[in-house]
Amino acid sequence: METENKDEKPKNLAVAEDGLTPQEKPAVTDNDATHSNAAAKLMKDPANGANKAGFNGRLAFAIAAAALGSAFQHGYNTGVVNAPQKLIEEWISEVQHDRTGEVPSQANVTFIFSLAVSLFCVGGMLGGCITGLVADKFGRKGGLLINNVLVFAAAILMGAAKAAGSYEMLILGRFLIGINSGLNAGLAPMYLAEIAPVHLRGAVGTVYQLVITISILLSQLFGLGSILGTPSMWPLLLSLTLLPAVFQLATLPICPESPKFTLLNSGKELEAQRGLTWLRGTIEVHDEMEEMRSEYEASKLVPKVTMKELFVNSALRSPLIICVMVMIAQQLSGINAVMFFSTKIFKMAQLTDDHAQLATLAMGTMNVIMTVISLFLVEKAGRKTLLLVGFSGMCIDTILLAICLKYASEALWISYFSIVLVIFFVIMFATGPGSIPWFLVSELFNQSARPAATSLAVCVNWTANFIVGIGFLPLQELMGGNVFFVFAFLLALFVLFVLKKVPETKNKTMEEISSMFRQQSYQ
Repeated sequence: METENKDEKPKNLAVAEDGLTPQEKPAVTDNDATHSNAAAKLMKDPANGANKAGFNGRLAFAIAAAALGSAFQHGYNTGVVNAPQKLIEEWISEVQHDRTGEVPSQANVTFIFSLAVSLFCVGGMLGGCITGLVADKFGRKGGLLINNVLVFAAAILMGAAKAAGSYEMLILGRFLIGINSGLNAGLAPMYLAEIAPVHLRGAVGTVYQLVITISILLSQLFGLGSILGTPSMWPLLLSLTLLPAVFQLATLPICPESPKFTLLNSGKELEAQRGLTWLRGTIEVHDEMEEMRSEYEASKLVPKVTMKELFVNSALRSPLIICVMVMIAQQLSGINAVMFFSTKIFKMAQLTDDHAQLATLAMGTMNVIMTVISLFLVEKAGRKTLLLVGFSGMCIDTILLAICLKYASEALWISYFSIVLVIFFVIMFATGPGSIPWFLVSELFNQSARPAATSLAVCVNWTANFIVGIGFLPLQELMGGNVFFVFAFLLALFVLFVLKKVPETKNKTMEEISSMFRQQSYQ
């Protein structure tokens, strides 16, 4: 059949495959949703064996190849500089002393270290901004592969910085790995959302955040003084970021490009069908191909979505506001503040330094465990429910934590209760707010708008991350533990926003979600 029809239009191919004549089927137009709704029902029908058997070894392989090589960079390089901070600052001081012959001030050393830390976020902002351009020009898979060039450059710079006696190399390496992580934060969730079956899209999208939490935990573990957190080994600790890039370069080329990109962006239907067949492990992919053809036909009737159109088109503006707000909510939720205060809280509970370090690792482990649980919950409870539960729980938690920090010195049991609150906060964050924002943008936009929307949403996320990193310490010095009341107020606003504005996308096709926003724009 493929050989006979390969030169025909996608619409005619669909007819040949399901045995209906053109007279028996409605034509596909932008305003006629009958055809796409029928395909959507087929996609969601539990009796459809191909759909429900969507998860298989090949899909798992593609998920691992895409997520491990990308999310690992994001998470590992977020946390890797925390443990060896004192060692790196001592080295910076030595380098400056060797250059000038004078002992530098601690403020100067701290500024240089802070610059290396913050430029990771600046690079992330830049990477997020160019995500759409890279995704359209090179594809989702192609963009991820090319992005590894930055990892090799960054790993060499950071790993060789000490031997070369140049903290400038460390700063540049952090900036480059930031650009890589910003691109990964857009490209990987986009690829994962597009290769996943509808009924597994949320679970597959959660994998990105899961790998982030695992890699942060590994960075904390490897940074221990008994492993790589030593004066001679910290350059190796930083350059370990090279390993996931090697893994991705060895595995991702085996996997197909996103079938949606192949059909909707490149117009290669047979190649898209082969890719989808590979990912599903079955030739029974007609229903999914039918839905993609409907989207392809509809996309030909509308011009390519630009960044300007995201703001002026009401059908696109609504999902854009939702995506941007959820990204901001993730970063302004107070997760960084809780992580910062955790060490202080552990010490208030009279834990030794070693025990406090173990408690931090236990907190990271809990984050991983709860993200694994949310991977299953997201397809049962839904996205909106998990966001509401997560943000509401965090709101109540931060109020109690602010009160406990105020009275912790009066009774030891309050300090122990504070530890419980810290762990509960991490659980609530991992339930939904930690993972859902990354893939929600891919669910709310169709193929033509997705790259531009992803660019903007990821850039906003990294910008909010940067603002929290710069502004939190001065705010904390000014307000102390009362800073959590600020986060509680913000979380209350985020709960109201999710309740009123965020739609449930569980088990909905891209066309159904787009139709929902089109209807809202006409009201």
